[in-house]
Amino acid sequence: MSALTNSPDVPLHPDAILEALDPEQRDVALALAGPVCVLAGAGTGKTRAITHRIAYGVRTGAYPPTSVLAVTFTARAAGEMRTRLRELGVAGVQARTFHAAALRQLGYFWPRIVGGAPPQIMEHKAPAVAEAARRIGASVDRVAVRDLSSEVEWAKVSLVTAEDYVKAAAADDRPAPSGYDHQTVARLVAAYEDVKTERGVIDFEDVLLMLADMLGSHPHVADQVRSQYRHFVVDEFQDVSPLQQFLLDQWLGGRKELCVVGDPSQTIYSFTGATPHYLLDFTRTYRDAHVVRLVRDYRSTPQVVHLANDVLRRGRVTGALELVAQRPAGPPVRFTTYDDDESEAAGIAARAARLVADGVRASEIAVLYRTNAQSAAFESALSDAGVSYQVRGGARFFQRRDVRDAVVLLRGAARSADPDQPMPEQVRDVLLSAGWSEKSPAVRGATRERWEAMQALVGLADDLASAAPEDAPATLANLVDELAERASAQHAPTVDGVTLASLHAAKGLEWDAVFLAGMSEGLMPISLVETDEGVAEERRLLYVGVTRAREHLDISYARSRNPGGRATRKRTRFLDGIWPDDGRGTRSRPSKGQARARLSEQADVQLFDALRDWRLSVARETDKPAYTVLGDATLAAIAELRPTSTAQLARINGIGPAKIDRYGPTLISLVEAASPGA
Repeated sequence: MSALTNSPDVPLHPDAILEALDPEQRDVALALAGPVCVLAGAGTGKTRAITHRIAYGVRTGAYPPTSVLAVTFTARAAGEMRTRLRELGVAGVQARTFHAAALRQLGYFWPRIVGGAPPQIMEHKAPAVAEAARRIGASVDRVAVRDLSSEVEWAKVSLVTAEDYVKAAAADDRPAPSGYDHQTVARLVAAYEDVKTERGVIDFEDVLLMLADMLGSHPHVADQVRSQYRHFVVDEFQDVSPLQQFLLDQWLGGRKELCVVGDPSQTIYSFTGATPHYLLDFTRTYRDAHVVRLVRDYRSTPQVVHLANDVLRRGRVTGALELVAQRPAGPPVRFTTYDDDESEAAGIAARAARLVADGVRASEIAVLYRTNAQSAAFESALSDAGVSYQVRGGARFFQRRDVRDAVVLLRGAARSADPDQPMPEQVRDVLLSAGWSEKSPAVRGATRERWEAMQALVGLADDLASAAPEDAPATLANLVDELAERASAQHAPTVDGVTLASLHAAKGLEWDAVFLAGMSEGLMPISLVETDEGVAEERRLLYVGVTRAREHLDISYARSRNPGGRATRKRTRFLDGIWPDDGRGTRSRPSKGQARARLSEQADVQLFDALRDWRLSVARETDKPAYTVLGDATLAAIAELRPTSTAQLARINGIGPAKIDRYGPTLISLVEAASPGA
């Protein structure tokens, strides 16, 4: 496609607008009369197609710009639409989120219909939910309030009342928040509405509900809105909720001037009330709909596109589009099995550092994972590697309130710790009082996230204890100091840094290089998912992750959590038949040739071979698996950095104080022996 630039003050000729489009995008632009359904795969230029459609319609006089309302789900996406329309010389089109458009209309009509100013909108549901819980006698803490708030929001966007909640939750196979039953949640939903009424406030869902009710109850209001907006465009239509569809129906008033754009393969928000049914059933609702499929992928290399297609094809995803790559060939997708989480984080950090050294901007690199609690390991590894980063979609690990509260408790316990009790046991005792448990909770949401954050602290305590020498065991004070150092080191600049994000937070974004980490059963799909529908959504989530990459794509998982731990993890079932290994979920130890292939250009191959031979001899002498001595990623780092002192060894991930004491002199000798002129 040709590039298209234009001064906002100089309207483009209609033909020039069409010249910038491929045949399918041009079909979208020419379909000026609704209903129109655009099925657009990842990276196929859907925003380009619909903005050019609007611009072409305005330039040809098919409709005035002020008669168009384009709605989407994020302020960023709406802003991008407005920018592109301005570049095409089109002014006056309203491009907003559902809530922004509804709030503007509600604010205009409220004084005329109800009188006075509209009620104040609550920024957060938590205070009202906490008060509602108190009124029904339900015991809650901060995490429970957060989970119950999410459930209240699901009920409202799903148009489920308190009276219908129990039946609707059962029909949706939706578990109640931890510690409560559906009947209790139903009572809380009713009490929540009472609290809001008494306080004279509304929530964000009420904005949509009230406007839809106003349009349905006051014909003159509906007539005024419908005479203003006669052409509607809805982006990301696979994420529409019943509440949003209800408002859209009121806006339309039975008319068909509607263009929707979406991809059923990117439906990943069902747990919030979003549903792809409106998109999949669009041609049943509108029998005369014009359907256009955008499948030319301009974002990713053929290697990435082939993998994305394969992930969907093997899962037989409903409505999946077969993408056709338009870019030249790029590097192959890399699949890596690591010994443990620490090695995985170190390996990804080292790979990211090499990409930056090769000219890839840090801001064009992303590490994506399933849960926010996984970010801690990558924050630490990137910090150790000297690579700046930024965490997207949630607070950084050491800035989370759960973690900060736990650190305060640990710091207090360190002052009176029993020197005879092992440090990991002390940590577990302290965190038990903070809500941690040995067994992970079988729920999603804030309860699960808090447990994962606490579990990360438990794992760090175990790692610190195992790395300490026998004659100087780690103490609780040592752990507190370690936490302070890590928190301080992770205040990296957020500008031009590697992005750390959950797969959900990565939706709608793209990078030159993407690392999909932790791709093992239990994380992908997440262990909480039990239904076929839930597993199918997890597969779509993996597809979203794959299609974020433009050129470089690395997929990995770790066979155990801790160094030297049992290798019990299996890689995700979603890569069956795709992952280049020797069987379902079991990968043999890499051969010397395979291990060499992972080395950077700066690594000393002969030194690496010597290190592997030494490790094998140590493993045989101690009757332990070779990877428990030192992992391949650590050996590769030694072969690249060639440390000649224990201080330099200590900077390499995977070598703690205990291993330096045990193997340090030998490793330095091997490095010196491999040096030129030795």
